[in-house]
Amino acid sequence: MEASVYNATGETVGTVALDDALFGITPNTAVMHQALVRQQANARHGTHDTKTRGQVQGGGRKPYRQKGTGRARQGSTRSPQWKGGGTVWGPHPRKYTQSMPRKMRQLAIRSALSAKAANVAVLRGVDALEGRTKAMIALLGGLDNPRSTLVIAPDRGENLHRAAGNLGNVKVLNAGYLNMADLLKYERLLFTVEALDHVSKLWGDAEYTAEVKEAQAAPVRRASRAATTAAAPETVAEVAPDGEEVEVPAEAADDDATEAKA
Repeated sequence: MEASVYNATGETVGTVALDDALFGITPNTAVMHQALVRQQANARHGTHDTKTRGQVQGGGRKPYRQKGTGRARQGSTRSPQWKGGGTVWGPHPRKYTQSMPRKMRQLAIRSALSAKAANVAVLRGVDALEGRTKAMIALLGGLDNPRSTLVIAPDRGENLHRAAGNLGNVKVLNAGYLNMADLLKYERLLFTVEALDHVSKLWGDAEYTAEVKEAQAAPVRRASRAATTAAAPETVAEVAPDGEEVEVPAEAADDDATEAKA
């Protein structure tokens, strides 16, 4: 798969081949959903808190006597049914963090990139981009003017951030912070050449590729051993004391050799 390469003015200057391990797989929507839920859960601070009846102030004395008033008995004005009383089953500080295996996180990112592969473009010569909103608008004009664009750069480029700062539908993201929420939120993905190489090294599946190569080579090794075993001669020619060659079974020859060593 190939992607168009644009310069700082939005003109097409060529194409670049995309890594099939990142942009050419079948998206796994279940893993993508799990990764997104995990990211949103890990972003929660969990500092919410409510006071129980033991934490609110007041209510130390019985509001009225137990019997004779015709009303329901009450022991404190800070019980949950009273105004200003404590909260029952309210939220308290907790952790929402979720864990996810590294290979599943890699698969989720690769699935999101593959789902967006048709809307991927590459930017070359980002240093020549002026730090003005007009320059970013001119650049995006050559990309069929998508509704939203995520610009992925290798580091914090001052000009890129200045140019996109006033555009609500454009975000500049460091390549090391690539995440599911941003990948799914923005329609167009605009990589710089350096960021594309960084993402390939960071999220590429080198271990999976090695496992596939090993699995492909394993049957060949087993087949070669089987062929060697099948080709082994069943008889061995030995020389008799009178000088005449005699065919002896291979198993018997092995036994004679073992006895001779003993």
